[in-house]
Amino acid sequence: MINKGLLLCACLLYSTTSMAESAIKIGNFSQKNLNGWEVKSFKGHTQYQLIQKQKNFVLQASSHGTASGLFHRVNIDLNTTPYLHWSWKIQETLKNEHERTKQGDDFVARVYVVFSGGIFFWQTRAINYVWSSQQAVGSTWANPYSEHAQMIALESGNEYAGMWRMESRNIQKDYQRLFGESMDSVDAIAIMTDTDNTGASAQAWYGDIWMDAAL
Repeated sequence: MINKGLLLCACLLYSTTSMAESAIKIGNFSQKNLNGWEVKSFKGHTQYQLIQKQKNFVLQASSHGTASGLFHRVNIDLNTTPYLHWSWKIQETLKNEHERTKQGDDFVARVYVVFSGGIFFWQTRAINYVWSSQQAVGSTWANPYSEHAQMIALESGNEYAGMWRMESRNIQKDYQRLFGESMDSVDAIAIMTDTDNTGASAQAWYGDIWMDAAL
């Protein structure tokens, strides 16, 4: 079985790009820009493409029994820019009653924040923010593949399906709460729409992603 909860363990062993601006644009999708984003495939390829919605572009993800993601290597100081912001929309949730198990580790939309363990790659950790099918909003659990990846359900069910939802998270506080210790930097941001375990089809859209000093 694939450890999708720790999507970027191997990727983080490579060099990163240091950024110092107070507001850091990571996913500049509205400007039809995918610079810096790389593909990580586990099973097949989820289709990611920039499409135009009204005046701006968004990133559309379509999965048909597949599991691949896009990731962006960064080096962001959480002491100055702790807030991660993004928007997302789904067509509908998966019919998935087993999201906390290896057999059900599929989500119509995920945003990962990855923290490298440096040369100690086994210490790499990740927070998975997900649009859940069944879990209550705000609930957390360890990824079934590794306790080094923690899950947080920010949205749940189909109440807001078809609607854009804006998310803002204090990454530093979430890390402290989930792992019980402090963290000073982020090493990668990733997104994934995956349905390899359920064999279902899913479609989601991602808006711009950035980090900033405040809400």
